Amino acid sequence: MIVIGLTGGAGAGKTTVARWLAELGAAVVDADAIAREVVEPGRPAHQALVAAFGPGILGPDGRIDRRRLARVAFGSGEALERLNRATHPHIIREIRRRLDELRASGCRVAVLDAPLLLETGLDGLTDEVWVVVADPEQQVARLAARAGLDREEAEARLRAQMAPEERLRRADVVIDNRGSPAETRRQVRAAWERLASRMAGGAPS
Repeated sequence: MIVIGLTGGAGAGKTTVARWLAELGAAVVDADAIAREVVEPGRPAHQALVAAFGPGILGPDGRIDRRRLARVAFGSGEALERLNRATHPHIIREIRRRLDELRASGCRVAVLDAPLLLETGLDGLTDEVWVVVADPEQQVARLAARAGLDREEAEARLRAQMAPEERLRRADVVIDNRGSPAETRRQVRAAWERLASRMAGGAPS
């Protein structure tokens, strides 16, 4: 099985690219969805977050209030590190489990859609790293709209992520999402066809 590691800054358009890859035949493992699942009440990451940040991050229903948590966690480097220590081991464990399941099922291509693919070392589970890039202003606007943030909060989240230049340096494939959706989709299809050609030539399964 070939594993594509799909990453990029928040609001770059990874979700759209992942959806197109799924339409082309890839199985998608969504790290963000897993991150939401592992912090549900009763799960170990939920307990770890409450221990790290206190009950003030909980909503009335006992679930993690993601906006409250983000305001605290993105306030300093030390707080962000606490967030990562509380959640990343559980997220990575589940990602590994799902990739193993796909491999055992005979899946040919899996996409690991992970914003922190490079920061967490998850690229070690992949065969190629695909980086989606977008205009910074678009990223701020998309992130603010999606997460209900103001501009300052959205910019803080982007600053907390890896520098775009470093992502590009480590990319095998760059998907430029600064143009029209049709232009971006053409790039995705071209990269997919190159990968399919590689597999037909005897790439490892």
